Amino acid sequence: MRVLGFSGGVSSPSKTHGLVNAIVERFAHLAKVEAEVIDLAQVATGFGGALYRQQLPVEQEAVLQRIEAADVLVVASPVYRAAYPGLFKHVFDLVERDALEGKAVILAANGGSAHHALILESHLRPLFNSLGAFTVPTGIYSQASDFEGYDLTSATVQERIDIAIQEVFRLQSGIYRRTAEVATPVEALV
Repeated sequence: MRVLGFSGGVSSPSKTHGLVNAIVERFAHLAKVEAEVIDLAQVATGFGGALYRQQLPVEQEAVLQRIEAADVLVVASPVYRAAYPGLFKHVFDLVERDALEGKAVILAANGGSAHHALILESHLRPLFNSLGAFTVPTGIYSQASDFEGYDLTSATVQERIDIAIQEVFRLQSGIYRRTAEVATPVEALV
C-alpha cells in the first residue's frame, strides 16, 4: 500500500508539515506501507505559474503523478483566512478528473486555535468528495499548542490519528470486498 502525505502550506518549516509527518510515520509504524510526504512549500512556485496541467514544469507534474498513484492520501492544510490556501486548492484542481476516485483520504488541518477546526467539514471534505475520494470519518485538527517546535506532542491528536488510520484499514477492506462483489457474475449471486 502506498501512503502519500501532502502538506498543503507554503511556509517551511511548518506545523502543518509536522502534522502530516506524524500521521504518515504512525501509519508506517502500524502497517507495512510505502510512505512519503510531499511538502507544497518545496514545490509551490512551479504550481503558481501554471493555469493548466500541460504548463507544469517536470517536477510539479511528477508531484501530481505521485498523488494520483497513491493508494491512500493524508492531506493537511494550514488554515488561512478561515480556509485552505489558494495554491493548495490549485494543486488538486490540476489532478486528473477521476484519479482520486475511490481512494481513501485522511483529512487534517492545522490552525492557530480551535476556532478553525470546522475547515475539515466545510472545505476539505467537500473538496475531496467532489473528486470521488472516500474521506474517513475522523478528521485530524491540530493547533499551535499541540506542538513542541514543529513536532506533534498532543496525546489527544495522536489518538485521533490512530482512529483515522484504523478507519482507512476498514475502508480499504470494504472497498476491496465491494469491488470483488461487483465483479461476481449475477448468476452466482442468485
